[in-house]
Amino acid sequence: MFPPVSTDEWMAKINVDLKGADFQKKLVWRTNEGFNVQPLYRLEDLEGIPALDSLPGEFPYLRGTRCNNDWLIRQAVQGETPESMNRHALHILEKGVESLGICLCKAEPADLKTILNGVDLKKVEVNVACCPGKAVEVAEELVALVKAAGAEDDFKGSIEFNPFKRLLKHGLEFPKDIKETALALYETVKNVKNLRCFCVDSKMLNNCGAYITQELGYALAWGAEWMTIMTEAGLTACEVANRIRFNMGISSNYFMELAKFRAARKLWAEIVKAYDPASLECCKMNVHAVTSVFNMTIYDAHVNLLRSMTETMSAALAGVDSIETLPFDITYKRPDEFSERIARNQQILLRDESHLNKVIDPAGGSYYIENLTASIADVAWKLFNEVEDKGGFLALLKKGEVQAKVNESGVKRHVDVARRKEILLGTNQYPNFNEKALDKIETCGCSCGCKNEEATDGAVDYLNFDRAASQFEQLRLDTERSGKRPKVFMLTIGNLAMRLARAQFSANFFGCAGYEIIDNIGFNTVQEGIDAAMAQNADVVVLCSSDDEYAQFAPEAFKTLDGKALFVVAGAPACMDELKAQGIENFIHVKVNVLDTLTEFNAKLLK
Repeated sequence: MFPPVSTDEWMAKINVDLKGADFQKKLVWRTNEGFNVQPLYRLEDLEGIPALDSLPGEFPYLRGTRCNNDWLIRQAVQGETPESMNRHALHILEKGVESLGICLCKAEPADLKTILNGVDLKKVEVNVACCPGKAVEVAEELVALVKAAGAEDDFKGSIEFNPFKRLLKHGLEFPKDIKETALALYETVKNVKNLRCFCVDSKMLNNCGAYITQELGYALAWGAEWMTIMTEAGLTACEVANRIRFNMGISSNYFMELAKFRAARKLWAEIVKAYDPASLECCKMNVHAVTSVFNMTIYDAHVNLLRSMTETMSAALAGVDSIETLPFDITYKRPDEFSERIARNQQILLRDESHLNKVIDPAGGSYYIENLTASIADVAWKLFNEVEDKGGFLALLKKGEVQAKVNESGVKRHVDVARRKEILLGTNQYPNFNEKALDKIETCGCSCGCKNEEATDGAVDYLNFDRAASQFEQLRLDTERSGKRPKVFMLTIGNLAMRLARAQFSANFFGCAGYEIIDNIGFNTVQEGIDAAMAQNADVVVLCSSDDEYAQFAPEAFKTLDGKALFVVAGAPACMDELKAQGIENFIHVKVNVLDTLTEFNAKLLK
């Protein structure tokens, strides 16, 4: 047996290892979500955290709404006609899918009969997205099919009635007949007890770069808006809550996303309870989780598989009701058989081979995860209350405040990507220098084929769905379209360790724009290096050495090059000002904005 070690003893050991460095600055992580994360947590850190003694299936559902962890595998139904959509639906059901996502943006409500022909509505969950104006017709058609199958008690599914989307996505005016339409929709579906019809689609916020607490806070406010609208229209709290489905995104922040879903269930249960429901059962949150599009990339697209795999795992361990893992190529083409199969198998691997469905809330009791859950809940709850104090979610949407706040976060994240504070492997760090993407791009935007509406004049701001990689991809595509491929030559000289490290840094830096990289082991003299660069017809010469040697090598190399190519110094040496005084303008290092710098180089090199 090891003797117990106190927190003070741990801290004393940490401070020794820090050798005088500040603990807060060195080891405490300040998240973008607005709270600190400590480098270690102990049992005493659980003190004061509520609901830790609750069990899965017990209010406030922190540990899950069910006594199992069996989630449904969802995939979108593709096809140009109802008949082709039906063939695709039956095909993916044979391959392990249990929940269908059907977009009727290009089809009519009556087409549902054809699309669902042969689908067992007692066993397969069906989720239909449609224009808000057709929601009641879609509901009537779906309910008729369910009744014809005798599946009223067994059916599970949803109609994604989302009138808020007009304001969020397009800046268009909010429908005036929302209450009447929603009531008609409820009356249509009320006899199919597990058919949900009031949509909270916070994955839209996730795909615009919203931070985790932002998505959660606004999702809760969105759900509360539905509760308020429909209870004021005469429905009971349970009648409304049992018809709400949350469609939430999953970012790649593995542990925090896991904690987000746990916090979401707890907070939503408290919100519904405030409406005085007849039963606490209706305080259970129904959550469908979708992997993020915001961090997907066109270049090195197979890295998307790594991102979506960890995202799927976060949601699975968190105990959501269903998950859609998006195909890795969805950002640039309609997914094909291969990418769809891989997306399905990602979930099958986690659930049926890794057995993540065998343990309920495996993170429960973890000092770290429980503290993350409490911190996320605290920040999201403050945002929720702020929204409520300002008149509620819809009021803020009409003012454009929600859209502006989310877009502000998206802009910050784009800046972080541009400065490599947020890494997108294969795009802003460690790119595949020789990859081409121009020819593989077939389509942009929604994979279901629906057309985006344009915002009307005088409408409020709407969400910006630019992916995190979009600006880097535009930069690199510009290089491809130009028909030129600038050559970047590494003039490596001097200190062996420093020249190799800076050459690698510089290769990754310029590779992000799709330039040809010419690396070298090293040169004995500056003249030898410049001669080799000219022999290669280099467009850019990057001097890679140590800070101490730049005072000598940089002026010599700059003078010898004599404007035959752009000259760059890799690093930020103490003598930078002296070098600038001699006419050397270009320095690349970890503090520069990679995107802005490469945009300037493109302007010079692609003329």
